Amino acid sequence: MKFSIAAVAVAILASADAFAPVSRLIQRSALSMSTTEADTETKGKNVAQTEDTSREKVMTFSYDMSIEEKYEKPTYPGTGNGLSGGEDGSNEYDIVVIGSGMGGLSCAALSAKYGSKVLCLESHIKVGGSAHTFSRMHKGGKYSFEVGPSIFEGLDRPSLNPLRMIFDVLEETMPVETYKGLGFWTPEGYWRFPIGSAKKFDDLLMEQCGDDGPKAVREWRALCDRLSTLGGSTTAVSLLNLRQDAGFLSTTAGALPFVVKNPDVFLDLPLTFDDLSKTVDEIVTVPFVRNFIDCMCIFCGFPAKGAMTAHILYILERFFEESAAFSVPVGGTSQLGETLQRGLEKFGGKLQLNAHVDEIIVEDGRATGVRLKNGNVIKARKAVVSNATPFNTVKMIPEKEGELPALTKWRNDMGTLPRHGAISHLFLGVDAEGLDLSHLEDPAHLIVQDWDRSMQDSQNLCSFFIPSLLDKSVCPEGKHVIHVYSSGGEPYEPWEKLTPGSEEYEAYKKERVEVLFKAVERAIPDIRDRLEFTIIGSPLAHEAFLRRDRGTYGMAWAAGSSAPQAGLLGKVLPFPFPNLKTPVDGLLRCGDSCFPGIGTPSAAASGAIAANTMTHVDNHLQLLKEASERDPLYKFLNPGFMGQVYKLLVQGFTPSEELRTDRFTPGDGYKPVDYTALNAARDAAAAE
Repeated sequence: MKFSIAAVAVAILASADAFAPVSRLIQRSALSMSTTEADTETKGKNVAQTEDTSREKVMTFSYDMSIEEKYEKPTYPGTGNGLSGGEDGSNEYDIVVIGSGMGGLSCAALSAKYGSKVLCLESHIKVGGSAHTFSRMHKGGKYSFEVGPSIFEGLDRPSLNPLRMIFDVLEETMPVETYKGLGFWTPEGYWRFPIGSAKKFDDLLMEQCGDDGPKAVREWRALCDRLSTLGGSTTAVSLLNLRQDAGFLSTTAGALPFVVKNPDVFLDLPLTFDDLSKTVDEIVTVPFVRNFIDCMCIFCGFPAKGAMTAHILYILERFFEESAAFSVPVGGTSQLGETLQRGLEKFGGKLQLNAHVDEIIVEDGRATGVRLKNGNVIKARKAVVSNATPFNTVKMIPEKEGELPALTKWRNDMGTLPRHGAISHLFLGVDAEGLDLSHLEDPAHLIVQDWDRSMQDSQNLCSFFIPSLLDKSVCPEGKHVIHVYSSGGEPYEPWEKLTPGSEEYEAYKKERVEVLFKAVERAIPDIRDRLEFTIIGSPLAHEAFLRRDRGTYGMAWAAGSSAPQAGLLGKVLPFPFPNLKTPVDGLLRCGDSCFPGIGTPSAAASGAIAANTMTHVDNHLQLLKEASERDPLYKFLNPGFMGQVYKLLVQGFTPSEELRTDRFTPGDGYKPVDYTALNAARDAAAAE
């Protein structure tokens, strides 16, 4: 939910070498845990949930990925054995993408549209990464559950949501049902956050804040006013305009009128990536408003303390427009990935499921392909893009004698990045006979036990989602499906000591999800009497099914300082993301550990940025022009005349040298490569 001036900031300050890795030392240990206090002396450090769960702390975990794990990871039926891939004999592509999450699929699909020959490899037997659906048969009926994200805004129509923009660029559609609010179950009781109306939100503040109601409205409006210039940039430049080379000067040139009209935007550039709590602390004092802001930020992994200011800009700018609505994909969250898959295959790209990548092959400092678990090797002429977490990615590049020192340091930095904890899940099949849910206006709800405890505490904050309120296709008639899940702060260490299926493991599962049961009971008191069946998903299962090391919710570099490997941008701004480029030529990253962060729209945007970076600026400009003609809302995507002017200056440097297929050919890069024609010629030659 953060697509705004962050794009402008990156666009203004990026350059061909602006994202070059920056040296930074990270202490290596098996598990490092410390605390973050409000005072400056301890700023930027981490705390383990098991040590302290108070609200003033920022909680993250850190591991040394180079240390051999002393326990065997459990395997689960339904996740695949990873032994497919490469059987068809086609073993050379322009681009190989590892992982079919929103970032990987967006990168692969857009790269295919640009004309590259693309293969996307997915370790799981299902597409979508964290955004996939699983089903359970019970008494002849099929029940389908989400395993990851469930709250989506802006998918029902052309919008500023990058994922929806990518759907439209690919000319793909996805049916959805819509709703207009989020339910909150708090220590004070139930209340509902209505979207699509600023007046209704003011009414909510007046209702919930009592005598402080007028003050709450004033402070909320003051916060909106303080961030108005930043928020207004949402229609100046999009994340889809970005690329990581000199071509950004051309593709973001359409933002120049906004910058000229709002020169104060430069003063706010550091604020964009800085800790949101700094601004909130200056303006907001009413507890209800502060609590609300924390809850809306937690989807990125942090409350206001630790979250970028950019995280709330989209909410301020978009959620109060009349057309704003949340969406339930008809058929389940898996439809997100399947929609992107259709776009990938429409433009000639391929997706291979159950194809686990064991190693990224690096030769003479360049990524030249991947080695699969089954031993097959897939070559990549231009680039390998990893949509895996940084913790999983470093495992694919084993340390070798004589490797580049920059690669060794990058691996160490990425492997020890702080991360969020794991997630626990509760999946419920429910008998709905005689069940009155008219008091639930929306399928998505957040539950907070105690405002004095951290929003990251998995025993304090959780969510439940009832898609069957709107989508009747996910379960039999007369039934409901409910997905309940903790915040991303569940400690992993107690789980790795247990053996799945043992009495201790089963007992601990029930103990840890009891808070999830009680959360649903606040809305449906007799839920346990209505159960058809229950499935408990532990962090071990989360890790196995979602292919995320130690079941992590994602990378967790708290805003306020630059992350390791942030590049030159990290020297001039508090940029909390590692670079999507790496010290290895032809190896890029995308996904929720890259800018702009956690969440399906953000992950998709990171994939788009990676795809843009790998193509000539002329191809990128053409795509933006086409997109701008699909809907009046998208008109701002086209950089127009100024984009063409800047193109003359930068086209010889795009893509950057290490990403050119024939990068050592003199003059290469001055004109776009027609990869569609090139691949057609190669296929024709191979057929002879």
